[in-house]
Amino acid sequence: MTWNENGGRLGEEFFTPGSSSFTEFLAAHRPELLSTRRVLPDGVVAAPGQVPHGTTVLALTFRDGVLLAGDRRATMGNLIAQRDLEKVHPADDYSAVAFAGTVGLAVDMVKLYQVELTHFEKIEGTAMTLNAKARRLAGMIRQNLGQAMQGLAVVPLLTGYDPLAPEGERGRIFSFDLAGGLYEKTDFHAEGSGSPYARGALKKLFHRGMDRREAALAALQALWDAADDDSATGGPDINRRIFPIVSVITEDGFERLTEPETEELSREMVEQRSGRPDGPNATA
Repeated sequence: MTWNENGGRLGEEFFTPGSSSFTEFLAAHRPELLSTRRVLPDGVVAAPGQVPHGTTVLALTFRDGVLLAGDRRATMGNLIAQRDLEKVHPADDYSAVAFAGTVGLAVDMVKLYQVELTHFEKIEGTAMTLNAKARRLAGMIRQNLGQAMQGLAVVPLLTGYDPLAPEGERGRIFSFDLAGGLYEKTDFHAEGSGSPYARGALKKLFHRGMDRREAALAALQALWDAADDDSATGGPDINRRIFPIVSVITEDGFERLTEPETEELSREMVEQRSGRPDGPNATA
């Protein structure tokens, strides 16, 4: 929280009862700090290829929860803007968010969303339900609609472990459209320019009851297929030791796979591809 400029004391707004939403608090008292405020004048559209964009992210459920993964590349038109971008972030202990789209706005939106969930829990004394987390993120995306129409779109992918769901269905996946439309996905989903190829690979590789290792390998195979057909998606960079980010959420909470584990799985997948460039066949 910021200190009041007069004598270092907090302003009255910090002691006034109100909403448990941190974004609503900012909108009322410091709207200029919101990442969803307009960064371009009305009628101005961002020049194509001049703003870094991130792709591709995907999610799939497995036996113990849900997995979220993303490649590391950000592009500006035909240029590679960054090779080691992190697109997968914990939202709280039992949910995580990944993004495709305008990198600068997406990173700010993720940070604001993390604070939103923490603020709610501190004010209310309990964490949001997963459904409420999804609706809250949808509202933040809706606030960004004006910028999306100017070419600065952010498309998140939300995953979480829901202890209130039936056994075997506690790993859940939510996707969104530019207007904040909310859609729950079954089994798997992907977003970003490489998503059609990633979803095609997951359609072939996914099966219910996968363990964590099987799910991680399926995610890496799907990202490889996306990189194989989409120039904006980056595959494992063996020479630079840059590998996709893979995270899981189970009843034990959020966990990011360690770099050695991700590297081992990536090298195994690359070795498999050397003998079968188009990837494994669908399981029976």
